[in-house]
This record gives sequence, C-alpha cells and structure tokens, in this order.
Amino acid sequence: MIDFYFAPTPNGLKLRLFLEEAQLPYRAERVHLSKGEQFRPEFLAISPNNKIPAIVDHEPRDGGAPIAMFESGAIMLYLAEKIGRLIPADVRGRAEVLQWLFWQVSGLGPMGGQIEHFNLYATEQVPYAIERYTRETRRLFGVLDRRLLGREFIAGEFSIADIACYPWIVPHAVLGQKLEEFPDLARWFETIRARPATIRTYAGVDDGHAHPAPAAASSARHAS
Repeated sequence: MIDFYFAPTPNGLKLRLFLEEAQLPYRAERVHLSKGEQFRPEFLAISPNNKIPAIVDHEPRDGGAPIAMFESGAIMLYLAEKIGRLIPADVRGRAEVLQWLFWQVSGLGPMGGQIEHFNLYATEQVPYAIERYTRETRRLFGVLDRRLLGREFIAGEFSIADIACYPWIVPHAVLGQKLEEFPDLARWFETIRARPATIRTYAGVDDGHAHPAPAAASSARHAS
C-alpha cells in the first residue's frame, strides 16, 4: 500500500495518473494547501519542501522500512523502476524517457506554474510577467508539438514521460495557449485524455485543472 499525499494541481494529478496507470493500491490523503496543511510537522517529515505530491511506500522492493518520498519526478521514477513498467529497460529507451521527464520537471511545469500564477492568483496585473511566461510556455508547447510529429507517444511506448507532461497540458487555456495551434500535441492530448486511467484520475476534479471526460467513460476510481 502507498500513502499518497496530494492536491488536485498538475503535479498532484500527475502522480495520481501514474498510480492509476500502474494500478498500484494507494490510500489518498488530500492536503488542503489553502489551509496551510502542507506546513504541518507530520507532512514536513515526509515532504521537507512543503510541496505535494509525496508518498510513503509501505512495501519497498528491499523489504525494509517504509520509504517516504517527495518530488513528483523522483517518485515516478522510483515507482516505475519498482514495478518494472512505464520506463524502458534498455539503455537508449531509458535515456530518451528520462530526458523528457526532466524536461517536464525543469521546464514545462515551472513555466506553466508561473503563468498560471500571474493569470489566476496575482493580486495585480503584471504585463511583463504575463507576456514573458506566456511566450515561454508557448515555446515549450511547440517543442512538444514538434517532438510528437509522427509519434504516438513522447518517447517510444507510453511512459512516465507522457504521464508527467499531460497534466500540464490540461489547463492550456489558463496557461494562455490555444491547443489547436499545436496539431500533433492536440492529437496526443486526446489520446491520453481517453485512456481509462486518465478518466479515473480526473473524475470529480472540479477546479481549473479538470476537463470533461469523454461521454462513454467509466467513472470508476481508487478509494481515496
């Protein structure tokens, strides 16, 4: 069993999507960021950077004591290696996936997070910041669009690279982007959007990071 500490942000949904795709049993505990629950001592003991998501793996591969982890990219890599899925075993395939995973956590996520902040939460309009982060997010959408030309998924087979990037494309309107301007990215987005694990992940998510599920989708989800 995995204790999963989350909020319905792109990074929280990223790890929830991984857990659903991997079909790993987990117990979800909502961390209410607006109430400051990320600063509780018991949460800081798991996530010293006071950020979600975080996990405690009660069944680590070495059979030892539970392992607590923070940082979404590190958690996904740890769990993918644990289950032997969603990351290639061969050197070249693994290197390809890791490049795009690191690209997401160092670029797409931080830049998307900045423009989301200035568009939704800033107490005053800051035109320079809005223009700067909208432009950089557009550039990153373009990088991913070009990468997906002639490819079904980002790095060979479906992997943690796709899982990491998808939740940061979901709020594209909030990020100031028009998905129709990126045709290969839009095609990939609809492919991931229709996956059963994605539908379960976003079922009941009612904030700006959600999107409507396909009409024929099942609403089944893990207990939380």
